[in-house]
Amino acid sequence: MPDAGNTDAGNTAVADTPAGIVDRLVGFGHALREHGLPIGSDDLLTFCAATAELSPGDPSDVYWSGRTTLVHRRDHLPVYDEVFRAYFLHIATAPDDPATERPVPQGSTGTLNVPDSEPGDEQGDDQPLVLGLQASSVEIERHKRFAACTTEELVQLRRIMARIRLEPPKRRTRRQTHARSGARIDIRRMARDTMRLNDSAPELHRIDRKQRPRPLVLILDVSGSMADHSRNLLQFAYSMRRAAQKIEVFCFGTRLTRITASLDRRDPDDAMSLAAARVLDWDGGTRIGASLDHFVRAWGRRGLSRGATVVICSDGLDRGDPRLLADSMEKLSRLSYRIIWINPLIGNDAPPDALGMPNTLGMIAAAPYIDELASGHDLASLERFAAQLPTGKG
Repeated sequence: MPDAGNTDAGNTAVADTPAGIVDRLVGFGHALREHGLPIGSDDLLTFCAATAELSPGDPSDVYWSGRTTLVHRRDHLPVYDEVFRAYFLHIATAPDDPATERPVPQGSTGTLNVPDSEPGDEQGDDQPLVLGLQASSVEIERHKRFAACTTEELVQLRRIMARIRLEPPKRRTRRQTHARSGARIDIRRMARDTMRLNDSAPELHRIDRKQRPRPLVLILDVSGSMADHSRNLLQFAYSMRRAAQKIEVFCFGTRLTRITASLDRRDPDDAMSLAAARVLDWDGGTRIGASLDHFVRAWGRRGLSRGATVVICSDGLDRGDPRLLADSMEKLSRLSYRIIWINPLIGNDAPPDALGMPNTLGMIAAAPYIDELASGHDLASLERFAAQLPTGKG
């Protein structure tokens, strides 16, 4: 622990007013984030709440509150101590001090860098967003990978995705309805018009088969390797769930969890928090084959996936048995109408193979049963997927 015996430095660490204390503590979290530590808004809220229970004017209490709530890895401790000395105690670290080494940000740290709270309501936020357009006061790079976005950019992207109105795929039914440009002529209606109009020529009427929304099933990977994308894909699933009620959403890491009911909330923050509370293996390991096998046995065979478009969002980094994954994908392909796999690795710098399929063991096992491969590494790729989803064969 850094030397906290300097009471003068400790007294100047935070201001006297509650607002000044909060600003000072939040500024400390931002300083840690600038030095490479994965600090999210949840961590800052917990840090402020823990410090409020102790003494914000005591550097020792502030130190241990931050260490227990803001540090998630042992190798982050030297950087935390260095920033604490400089921020609260005004003690500069020597350039050759080993504490100056920066941690390498990793996607499997188990910390979500997207804050749970949205910025304040602004005029025009309730207006629906047309795909391809951005009603935003902040410049957003639509082709910038989620992993490379700052916290402020990720918050803005979440707000944009929350206003996207998606149209689910549709299928033709056996029932018929009146249509101006139908493929068949409505002989019965024209005969009734002829009998009613006597000598007048009846109007030409056409009929076509009715269309109903096709069931849509989203299966999202929330394991540690998907930490940079899972929160954004979950926000995207929330927007799709609001667009149509005939959508089921599941999450998996080492086991499968159904979160459809959790997303039925008007406030996206409430929906995200409730869904995260239900998923106990968030940012953990990955067992794609076992999770898909559970889905087929528990829900797929009972009719949930029959005739449905199944969208699997995963990077394919599976730690389970590839034979189980291939067997589960084969069963799922027989039950469902179409399988779409969204893989964020397609948008990474590492080039895929000649067929456009990333060279991961899970993707190689699942490749024969995938009808369409898409990318979800940025906002533009999700918009393209949403625009092309209704045009699927139906």
